[in-house]
Amino acid sequence: MSAPDAGPWSVVVPAGYRVGGWEVTGGIATGSWGSVYAAQQVGEGGDGRPERAALKFLPTGTVTVRQLSHLAAMADREVRFHRAGAHERLIRCYDTLVVDDLATPALHGAAVIVMERARRSLADRLRERAGEPLPDAAELVTQVCEGLAYMHELGWIHGDLKPANVLLMADDSVRLADFGLTAEIEGTHGYLPPIGSSAYLPPEYWTENLGERGIAVRTTADIWALGVLAYQAFTGDFPFPGTGPRAWAPAAARYAETGAELPLPDAVPEAWRSIIRDCLAPTHAARTPHTAAALLARMRGQPAPLRRRMPRHRLVAAAATVLVLATASTATALVVSQDDEPSTFRGDELLKRDAGIPEQYRSLIVAAGTMCEAPGLSPPLIAAMLKVESNFDPNLSDPAKDEYGIARWTPSVLVGFLPGSHPATPPTPPFPPEMSIPPVGRMLCFQSEKLKTVPGDPGLLLAAAYRSSATSVIQANGIAPKWQQYTTSVAQYRALYTP
Repeated sequence: MSAPDAGPWSVVVPAGYRVGGWEVTGGIATGSWGSVYAAQQVGEGGDGRPERAALKFLPTGTVTVRQLSHLAAMADREVRFHRAGAHERLIRCYDTLVVDDLATPALHGAAVIVMERARRSLADRLRERAGEPLPDAAELVTQVCEGLAYMHELGWIHGDLKPANVLLMADDSVRLADFGLTAEIEGTHGYLPPIGSSAYLPPEYWTENLGERGIAVRTTADIWALGVLAYQAFTGDFPFPGTGPRAWAPAAARYAETGAELPLPDAVPEAWRSIIRDCLAPTHAARTPHTAAALLARMRGQPAPLRRRMPRHRLVAAAATVLVLATASTATALVVSQDDEPSTFRGDELLKRDAGIPEQYRSLIVAAGTMCEAPGLSPPLIAAMLKVESNFDPNLSDPAKDEYGIARWTPSVLVGFLPGSHPATPPTPPFPPEMSIPPVGRMLCFQSEKLKTVPGDPGLLLAAAYRSSATSVIQANGIAPKWQQYTTSVAQYRALYTP
């Protein structure tokens, strides 16, 4: 698709322009802080990158000192967030580039972020329905909440949750995007500049004082935005009267002041009416009990989990091998025309179907296998390890070795890789797959940095380190004879599970 004619583009990049092995094929979207273009890989490829991506171009000398200050702050937030973690509900970043093109002064020095390409955004879906509810509203909102719960668990606030920043892949699965306005939680608050989408900001935002560090925000701001988004998905309409954002924000403030009940159509299921009303509770205090994790449990019809957050020192360790960004994102969504081919990083293309992998564990395996950019880490490797460890048995119990669950975790080891503040004593088995599988990815990401100088198949070195330790692999300068049979089996199943 080509750039829309309406409105100026922050960064103008012609079709056919090449940067870092990518060729721009058309415009996607633009905003105050940059422009996004569709691109395809040029050259021989074969380096593991997707054939198609979305490129964010950030402006150079065309912005003011004040705007450059905002860009620097956005850069810092996005870099730190991408270092903190990865999840199947968060859009991927593959690379960062800087344009070196003296012949084109308008682009020379521009920062470029290479991102996963989505099919469209939730905003597109809502426009297509023209005021009608989405038939798959429950699934879409649940997936949005999955991404939000993960972010909050890591200690981050999204800060700009709205339909344009909820991207949909070819199979309509959800990815949250645009992390330039994320805020790291410090105690109970994070801090953001006075920038945001007014239609999705909670009523209390307008009464917060603007300090040296910006405006204080809490996770309940994301919960409010989730409620607005959910209302739109289930009804096709905005929850407050008016003809646009300038009218909606004051209407939301009046709703908060009067304490009036939020009307919801009878067609919305009762359980979801309750969830939406709790998300749109008029005050921060009233929304505080309704954490993203608790809301997600209600959406899934499960008991609410205990609230936990990964401590700062675990964030640093888990992030050691995650792809590090070098610059900021824009405030635009990474979507492509429906005429474009689907993303090359869908689950079916990462993990073979009909190969004996239990369907209910696929999403967990894909998430663990794409937790970071560690050499050798992949969903087929994770699946192969689970096959060899337990034959995918979630109820495995081996007290003699003190190993339990589908990933054969020892409790004292598992506790260090759980995504929250670990308790004083290790968890007690049984360990369900939801608890067992993601930590495998976290542990391998952490160990990969230690193994980078050890010769051999990177994936099998990771498997050997998981079964023994990174230290034993380093001391053997590879896979010790004791673990050769284990890694041979992992290699066989990895080949079977690779698409």
